[in-house]
Amino acid sequence: MPSEGVFKNASATFVAGNNKLCGGIPELHLSRCNLKTSSNSSVRLKIAIVVVILGVTLVSSFLMILWFRRKKGLQRTMACEETSLLQLSYQSIVRATDGFSMQNLIGSGSFGSVYKGILEVNGATIAVKVLDLLNPGASRSFLAECEALKNIRHRNLVKVLTAISGVDYQGNDFKALVYEFMTNGSLEDWLYPSVHMMNEQDTMKSLNFFQRVNVAIDVAHALEYLHHRCGTLIIHCDLKPSNILLDEEMVGYISDFGLAKILSADKHNSSNNWSSSIGFRGTIGYAPPEYGMGSNLSTKGDVYSYGILVLEMFTGKRPTDETFKEDSNLHNFVKAAFPERVAEITDPILVQERVEHLRCLNSIFEIGLTCSAESPSERIDMSDVVSKLYSIRDKLHPELK
Repeated sequence: MPSEGVFKNASATFVAGNNKLCGGIPELHLSRCNLKTSSNSSVRLKIAIVVVILGVTLVSSFLMILWFRRKKGLQRTMACEETSLLQLSYQSIVRATDGFSMQNLIGSGSFGSVYKGILEVNGATIAVKVLDLLNPGASRSFLAECEALKNIRHRNLVKVLTAISGVDYQGNDFKALVYEFMTNGSLEDWLYPSVHMMNEQDTMKSLNFFQRVNVAIDVAHALEYLHHRCGTLIIHCDLKPSNILLDEEMVGYISDFGLAKILSADKHNSSNNWSSSIGFRGTIGYAPPEYGMGSNLSTKGDVYSYGILVLEMFTGKRPTDETFKEDSNLHNFVKAAFPERVAEITDPILVQERVEHLRCLNSIFEIGLTCSAESPSERIDMSDVVSKLYSIRDKLHPELK
């Protein structure tokens, strides 16, 4: 209670019944005020205010960061092609694939999984490759594929529509590539069909002789472009049946440039066989033997993989077939039967076809053997491969000349 001014003349009767009053003049006989309690309350109030301010600041900062990352994940779209017209968000990809459901899963590899999707905006069917970023090489694969595909345009290369890099709904990093959907799956599906590949007549689908020749030509055309006609030389490094896709007309397309090596223009001009030391790349059975010994990359490595692919297409045997032991492999298997006994090693499905097709087998196997020669210097160039294959096709169907 104040003790100055009008309060100096106050009597005890003025404050009777006010038990919570303290201080004042001695004549009032009031208890002393506890200044320590007041001081402690003031300190506690200040601390509480500081804590509240800090809490609000931290929560606000967290919400702003979360909002920014979510916005980036939903809106950030990076087109692999400068002229790309398709802009997609993470949200639209989730809806297109039904939340990346197992029903839409159409394939998987070392760096991610591929899902079929239908875009709400135009009803187009797409293939979405979602990178597994827990794999240390997935991010490098994503960047390599974007770099390889942004400047190349060829009818036998799978077209990437766009790429997405951001975060998902949980705030985790997310990267995906969106491609044109290939109706007839991969070459591997047709060389080794399973029950789900049966057609409407409940018979297993298969490729005939002429279709295999055409696919071989398609792939050769694409490799020739990458090696000789592209603005920058590109080595694919992972050519195999699962990376050859087929459209509704059974035209072949090379896909998956996740391991591709891109060379600068000056290196391209200086040598077709310029190489870069990066260790082993590719898939066992398809990668050239020199890669396994630590040799450098070169276009001849792709030529070797192509040769193995051709031998596989016409024998129906994988290069990793369990019948190949020790020094035996697909190349030696075909070489041992060439040229007199090639009919014995040909895919049984093809042997049932017309005799004139079988007459071209020696020429086909010769290309496969030459391309898959152990020494890179003995392998022919992809331009020569294209010419030889056209010659074979012209013999089969002269009207196509």
